[in-house]
Amino acid sequence: MEIAVVGTQAFTLGFQLAGITKIMNPQNEEEMQADLQQLLNDKEVGIVVIDSSDLLGLPERLRNQLSDSISPTFLGIGTEQDNTLREQIKSAIGVDLWKK
Repeated sequence: MEIAVVGTQAFTLGFQLAGITKIMNPQNEEEMQADLQQLLNDKEVGIVVIDSSDLLGLPERLRNQLSDSISPTFLGIGTEQDNTLREQIKSAIGVDLWKK
């Protein structure tokens, strides 16, 4: 299984340096949506990393598709606080790991 990263060149640079080869740098929102749809159907990809701010900017229907996808799993990461990963882990294992 491969890891794919979708986002701006600045966002994906660190992943490229870490050896990730499946990198997509869409130039606009339409390309972003097309790339994510393509990755949804790619059986070789297990994890897709996307900037959480890009993820939040997607149409609700596509966001729901991505959050419901098990393989590949879409992870939104970024500097802004985002509960996407927290909710995915809670949904997968039934436990909120951040709960005190």
